[in-house]
Amino acid sequence: MGPNSSIKLQSGDALIAVDVQNDFLPGGSLAVPEGDAVVPALNRYLAAFSARSLPVFATRDWHPPNHCSFKAQGGIWPPHCVAATRGAEFAPELALPAAAVIISKAATPETDSYSGFGGTDLAARLRAGVARRLFIGGLATDYCVLNTVRDAITQGFEVLLLEDAVRAVDVKPGDGARALGEMRQLGARAIRYADLAP
Repeated sequence: MGPNSSIKLQSGDALIAVDVQNDFLPGGSLAVPEGDAVVPALNRYLAAFSARSLPVFATRDWHPPNHCSFKAQGGIWPPHCVAATRGAEFAPELALPAAAVIISKAATPETDSYSGFGGTDLAARLRAGVARRLFIGGLATDYCVLNTVRDAITQGFEVLLLEDAVRAVDVKPGDGARALGEMRQLGARAIRYADLAP
């Protein structure tokens, strides 16, 4: 039993699954190494939240074909998560509840956002649902998860980072580990599924 053992899910908690999309999974155009490993891990949390009727949010990149982050437009990434393509769909095995709120980001050619809060109504929706504590996992640790956690803390939410449900791109070796360190430093608490009270 670690210091995190027995975290009780309660009213005011919300789960955010970050960018678990086909293009970020093995075989996708911007595959995260072992990206598919987050799916069964997130599904356990999704089941726990669903069982208690707690809110679930899922962010997604929803890019136009000429998005500024793509290499052809001078960005650093190959084309990925183009709106309404298979690559932009959520992983088929991801068990999102029917009531999950989908947050689309970076949906215009000139705006990019690694954060689920960037240019979206995520913060307003969380506040409307009186969320105080956010459980955040998904892809990728060193980009969209890091930036979503950073913004969540800036917005005044308490953040529990689902350490067993994130994977990193590691463009530079060690990026993922550095991102985990930064999130902890900002005040996020890293937890694993075993830390949840039954």
